[in-house]
Amino acid sequence: MAVSAEGARAGLIHHSDRGIQYCCNDYVNYLKGAKIDISMTENGDPYENAIAERINGILKDEYELAETFSDYQSALEAVKTAVYKYNNKRPHRSVDMLFPIDAHEQKGLLKKHWKKRSYKQK
Repeated sequence: MAVSAEGARAGLIHHSDRGIQYCCNDYVNYLKGAKIDISMTENGDPYENAIAERINGILKDEYELAETFSDYQSALEAVKTAVYKYNNKRPHRSVDMLFPIDAHEQKGLLKKHWKKRSYKQK
């Protein structure tokens, strides 16, 4: 979807855990061919990819993506709708209450309102 929306270009980053579907040669080669940088957690620890985990949680909790779907098409439509609403209908405190689509299109420096916390492994 990112390649369709943004085109194959440098600067896109695919964040994931170390799931086998993200590590297989075909998938990795596709990302490389599309000039997408690959970012994976070091040990599969969700704290290492906290922003992606937060977004996944919001999509599941606020947009009903935690349910089981009867078929692939129903799941795909639900994901498309949830992602559209998240990016276009839900203002975000972390970027001055802008919608993500508007924050993405901003020129210049965008003031961010989150704190970077260091994670200490136990």
